[in-house]
Amino acid sequence: MSGFSLLRVAAVMIKEFKQLTRDRLTYAMILAMPVVQLLLFGYAINSEPRQLPTAILVQEDSTFARSAVAALHNSAYFDLVAQARSPAELDALIRSGEVQFAITIPGDFTRRVVRGDHARILVEADASDPSATSGAAAALAALPSQMLVHDLKGALAYRAPTPPPFEVIMHKRYNPEAITAYNIVPGLLGVILSMTLVMMTSLSMTRETERGTLESLLATPVEPFEVMVGKLAPYVLVGVIQTALFLVLARLLFGVPMVGGWGGLAIGLSLFILGSLSLGFLISTVARSQLQAMQMSFFYILPSILLSGFLFPFRGMPAWAQGIGQAIPVTHFLRVVRGALLKGLGVGDIWRELVALLIFVSVVTAIAMARYRRTLD
Repeated sequence: MSGFSLLRVAAVMIKEFKQLTRDRLTYAMILAMPVVQLLLFGYAINSEPRQLPTAILVQEDSTFARSAVAALHNSAYFDLVAQARSPAELDALIRSGEVQFAITIPGDFTRRVVRGDHARILVEADASDPSATSGAAAALAALPSQMLVHDLKGALAYRAPTPPPFEVIMHKRYNPEAITAYNIVPGLLGVILSMTLVMMTSLSMTRETERGTLESLLATPVEPFEVMVGKLAPYVLVGVIQTALFLVLARLLFGVPMVGGWGGLAIGLSLFILGSLSLGFLISTVARSQLQAMQMSFFYILPSILLSGFLFPFRGMPAWAQGIGQAIPVTHFLRVVRGALLKGLGVGDIWRELVALLIFVSVVTAIAMARYRRTLD
């Protein structure tokens, strides 16, 4: 037996590099994954979001009320996107998730400020995601001493010093105790279903390709759509069982509130399971090996975790990252789950998310069917 040879080692290294370059998909994943992670963590992730959408209800037309609105508008944390005409409209805006904060300036605000009679401004926060509201809530505490500083002059100058001329009453809705599990645990359902269903389906089909059993299947008179339905049907049951087990444990172990909205949740769950399975089937039509299928599945799962609002506030991301996140089905499914369990939203409240999931299912299924081949190359 000859001794160690650097020449032979170099020959093996050259052979391995050539093999790696022949597998273009794996080679692309190796180069693309660090770049994607760098961009997402460096630019897209923001744990303290600002310019949060805010609706306001002003019940009096006064100088003090206008100054309060201007101070909120100039704040880095609030973006006044809507002015409600009634408390019901304000409630609908925050309940549907269109705004993060709902602010009410009452009709007796000026009178109470002038008299020193415990003037108040009500701020309602959608606290279903505590990390999205914590920074803005802290900023609100400093506003009473600054909002009216230019208005309390002359005869009203005595109201300018401490204590502040009014106070901000914060009402945290849907998760008043800011329990992180109430936000993370429902969102985890979408991530778990994505990881299992997409990966299991893609690996199942590519396994048949590697073993050569797909040739026998393609030789039968089975239509492409029949193959797709037959392959995916068992995993639909897997997804339903996973969801049922998950919801039971979420309630028993973490006390996650389940207000209602079961109709919207059922429809959203059905669409999301079908979309995840269709995506796995599509990946299997591209991948040539189980390794490639796993790599492609992970390439989808990583943005789903980071850009969907699962771990980091969705509204804290830049516009380009939010645009990518809107194209990810997990984003819409998380809104369905959290809206149903924490807010009791029905189909009419989350129809936009359901339509987005339906579009995803339709597009991915159509592409998967188009790529499915009746014969092997």
